[in-house]
Amino acid sequence: MKKIKIVALSFILILFLMESCIAQSTETDEILPPKREFRAVWIATVDNIDWPSSKNLIPEEQQEEFSSLLDFHKKVGMNAVFVQVRAAGDAFYAKSPEPWSEWLTGRQGRQPVPMWDPLDFMIREAHKRGLEFHAWLNLNRLVHKSSTSVSSENISRVHPEWIISYDGYKLFDFGIPEARQFITDMTVNVARNYDVDGIHFDDYFYPYAVPGQVIQDDASFRKYGEGFTSKADWRRHNVDLLVKSIHDALEALNPRLKFGISPFGVWRNKDRDPEGSKTFGALASYDDLFADSRRWIKEGWIDYIAPQVYFSSGFNRVPYKNLVDWWAENSFERHLYIGMGVYRVGYKDKDTHWANPAEVPNQIRYSRETASNGTIFFSSRSIRGNSLGFADSLRNDFFRYPALIPTMPWKDRIPPLSPKSLKATLLSKGIELTWEKPDAAADGDRAWYYVVYRFEPEEKATAYDPRRIIGMCYEGEKIIDLTAETGKRYVYYVTAVDRLHNEGRPIGPLRVELQDQKLVRF
Repeated sequence: MKKIKIVALSFILILFLMESCIAQSTETDEILPPKREFRAVWIATVDNIDWPSSKNLIPEEQQEEFSSLLDFHKKVGMNAVFVQVRAAGDAFYAKSPEPWSEWLTGRQGRQPVPMWDPLDFMIREAHKRGLEFHAWLNLNRLVHKSSTSVSSENISRVHPEWIISYDGYKLFDFGIPEARQFITDMTVNVARNYDVDGIHFDDYFYPYAVPGQVIQDDASFRKYGEGFTSKADWRRHNVDLLVKSIHDALEALNPRLKFGISPFGVWRNKDRDPEGSKTFGALASYDDLFADSRRWIKEGWIDYIAPQVYFSSGFNRVPYKNLVDWWAENSFERHLYIGMGVYRVGYKDKDTHWANPAEVPNQIRYSRETASNGTIFFSSRSIRGNSLGFADSLRNDFFRYPALIPTMPWKDRIPPLSPKSLKATLLSKGIELTWEKPDAAADGDRAWYYVVYRFEPEEKATAYDPRRIIGMCYEGEKIIDLTAETGKRYVYYVTAVDRLHNEGRPIGPLRVELQDQKLVRF
């Protein structure tokens, strides 16, 4: 037996350090939680909803706020963030054809002082914490009704012929081919210049109806609507062309980049279409926003759909379960993430179900029972507010154990190779496991991060139980198990995971026993 000199260990609580990977303890008495689940949060920048907290902060304060925000969401259990980097004809990134956002610098078009690139910074900080970063772009707004400044570089001023005015907003006219091409180019520009994991659009296509307001697109319909007797069909066609164009351009640039949309929750009501959901008289994306969201997922133009199911379980017109069931049946073998409106938790309105602390927890449980691949929560501020203890429920219950992000086999199904040379060394604070990077897999992919499992000797080793994951390592090839106890035997395995979360075969077993002041192989 090989012996390694050690110092006696005492039980040490869970700790996470950014400069190294630290292990988490496990339990054995719970119902098996999901090994793979998408857990994400929307971080809205428009009108300073979530970040930055004020349009007048200096860059250092903005950076500190964002890092703190990521730390919070990582602690809650998230594995992805959706950050709004285009809010209204503007940009939260340096390499953009559009002007700097007023919600970042105080005035649209004013560059940060000192100069920095927020998107580069945000991506790096997210990846350090093992969070996927999805760039969220609003694709139709050029001027928000809350805007206090509009740059001369804003497209509404550069190309006023592309624009429609509606309810205090300036929006793209999707019927104009040049406008659609600009949106496509603007989107691809982000994907080309930044190491994002995905591109994401929200529910804003044609505007939500406002009494007394009319979408002024008669001229473009006359010019480009040949062959369409219905303006509604033409509008849906315009949005389809835009979604397909962006899909094709992103696919050509980087076929492994994720592309998804979060539409309004109801596609069509069953009283309007037998293929619609069991919802009654609700606003529908197809009929009211001219967005055929079901078609995009059916045609494979998007990799995931995240319908905004912001309805309670007791809302008669749009019952939560009915809508989740419908989307589970209409996700067409792409990912389905349920968008949850946690901003409504504890909100006292006519729907009293939101005052019930069990409402959203029950929604999460039901989502897990269906074909859902995970959830996205709107928004960061609401989770941090912890209304009715919701964030505590995530941290201590639903997201207590880590989860790998679900794979997308239509993009990549080849796992990475196994790590090499797994070793154990005893430090004063715990058992340090080290390994070497694997070689590139057949598709050229290398390890993006590592997963470390720990078992008792009598247990059957399995990769399906996340309670046996004691840590995920996102930087370097080492981890420290702080929860190892003197007098116990442990069996360790380590796997490599690639950028699209395919997990390779493990290296191991590495069997060690902690004795007084020494580490022994058995």
